[in-house]
Amino acid sequence: MVSTLILMAGPFLMGYLMGSIPFGLLLTRGAGLGDIRKVGSGNIGATNVLRTGRKGLAAATLLLDALKGVIAVLIADQVGQLAAVGAAAGAVLGHMYPVWLGFKGGKGVATTLGIMWGLSWPVGAIACAAWLAIAAAFRYSSLAALLSVVVAAAAAWFLTDHRAALLLTLLVPLVWARHHENIARLLNGTEPRIGEGKKQAAA
Repeated sequence: MVSTLILMAGPFLMGYLMGSIPFGLLLTRGAGLGDIRKVGSGNIGATNVLRTGRKGLAAATLLLDALKGVIAVLIADQVGQLAAVGAAAGAVLGHMYPVWLGFKGGKGVATTLGIMWGLSWPVGAIACAAWLAIAAAFRYSSLAALLSVVVAAAAAWFLTDHRAALLLTLLVPLVWARHHENIARLLNGTEPRIGEGKKQAAA
């Protein structure tokens, strides 16, 4: 057990440092939009970046937040599967709790999707397909994110290493906890649907 933790410590730290890069904050500041943490929900992820009205920046944030998870896993995988799992855990926790921002980061969906692709591309593909299907059916981005990680974690037990599947399963309640405000709004019927903000603005 001790040797396992030691083997995972380096990859975990590497993954954490990569995951803690706040791309949403850096991109919006670079574009002259100020501190994204003072906009909307105060989150540094793509959804909040989108609230600035800059779709390109939001898409770039989404892609980069996912890529940092993919890259961390692929680098560590050169050592072995256990190292890849350690880097994956570090990347997600780094995104959610970056030391540079007082441990106040994003909700982790994009980076979680990224590590899924890195650990097992079929699991990553299933997660994205589930998100698209649920979003199309219910028009709630948050609901699609919450359910897609559950679907992907379940699929991981059949498609990849049991250690990777265990990590993805353990990340589900963490991702859900980071979405507690969205869950509350979904339950009371006040969560905005996809495209709803545009309609209200037009009105």
